[in-house]
Amino acid sequence: MPASISEGQECGPKRRGADMTEESAWNAARLIPTSGINGAEEQERRATSALLAVMSSVREFGRTLIGPLGAPAGAIETFIEVPFMVGDKRVFPDGLIRTRRGGKEWTALVEVKTGSNQLSGEQLENYLDVAREHGFQALVTISNELPPAVGMHPTNVDKRKLKKVDLHHWSWTEVVTQAVMQKEYRGVADPDQAWILGELIRYLEHPRSGALSFDDMGPNWVGVREAVTARTLRVGDKTASEVTARFDALIRYACLQLGRRLGTEVVPALSRQELVDPGSRNSALVAGLASDGYLRAAIKVPNAVSNLVVEADFRASKITCSFEIDAPREGRATTRVNWLVRQLKDAPETVRVEAFAARARAGTAELLREVREAPAKLILDPAKEIKSFRVAQVHPMGTKRGTGRGSFIDSVLAAIDTSYGDVGQRLKAWSASPPRLRSVDEVEVDPSIQAALPSAALSSQDDEVRV
Repeated sequence: MPASISEGQECGPKRRGADMTEESAWNAARLIPTSGINGAEEQERRATSALLAVMSSVREFGRTLIGPLGAPAGAIETFIEVPFMVGDKRVFPDGLIRTRRGGKEWTALVEVKTGSNQLSGEQLENYLDVAREHGFQALVTISNELPPAVGMHPTNVDKRKLKKVDLHHWSWTEVVTQAVMQKEYRGVADPDQAWILGELIRYLEHPRSGALSFDDMGPNWVGVREAVTARTLRVGDKTASEVTARFDALIRYACLQLGRRLGTEVVPALSRQELVDPGSRNSALVAGLASDGYLRAAIKVPNAVSNLVVEADFRASKITCSFEIDAPREGRATTRVNWLVRQLKDAPETVRVEAFAARARAGTAELLREVREAPAKLILDPAKEIKSFRVAQVHPMGTKRGTGRGSFIDSVLAAIDTSYGDVGQRLKAWSASPPRLRSVDEVEVDPSIQAALPSAALSSQDDEVRV
């Protein structure tokens, strides 16, 4: 365990007054210190070395990161600043990961950026050439860049160079999320290794490490936002496409943050078309932004009743988060409404509840406080069967491009966390009660005709004609 003296602890004879004040200001010794970082180069070197060293030391964490890339489940070796030749030029990838099991060997080069530094396409193509020439299987990049969709890479490279070498990307947020989930939820068998992983998390979460969070909607944010409000934004505006890509990146960041708190994998909910052709989603987002003034995304939380739908309305300056839930398939309309209200007993009264009846063109909507008092307010026609509900929570939308009070980023993150906590985690899908066996005592027979019956006991043959 680290040598650590915190406020309130004793060390030797009891100290008082000025000594205690001085002692409380001491910094605990850390395995990976943030002090002494001078410049971006030192920041990248230290982050690379710390991450790769912990990947090789904490087996479970290393497997969590490289297992999905196709690496065999063997011991992990890691190296930093390995020199290679490209033509007559010497290049130094930031790191190298190697693992072997049986006759299979997997090797990946690693390129790292910290802070606001971005990956270079030319540099990555050089490393892809190195990997191909040496028979390596992959190139892994790590930076604060968040591509809009899982599996996409934030940097464009010559696709011909990817025929024999795979290109993968981890954001620092994703690395920290996987480290937290491994330590706090999946577990690490060895206590010392668990402490080492905790030290990596502590280091990467420090602002000086260079592993930043998502903190900027981009240089075109203000212009696009104002154009949407003025209804002058055009579908072909390239700046709008950049903003919508940043919005999808923000949703990915929100998924990682929520997943870290829940201890499970939370991902953007995308259609098959959007997964195959990410450009189609971006085009659809730009079209919605130009015509209706909103951006929309969906988040998939394991075992939740539905996707969490996030809609940012730029003209109304509101963020709406909603869940869909099927109504019970039995009971009167009022019974179905009461079933939902019971699940929302601790939800804020300003939550909006919508009911959708079969063969109805539109639903009915009321605030939760009204529905609690009079469930019938959601029912326009008692004769029509309620098929589903939508439960929505509306939040104020920030306008600033960065982070902090009044920012769009923080307002979206807060809306998602609050809505899931107030609504999403409370909703459970309806399930029919299983059929129940009847006992003989439950068979009621009129005493006046009981003597005329051949048998009052239950029988599978009661309705058959006996010959």
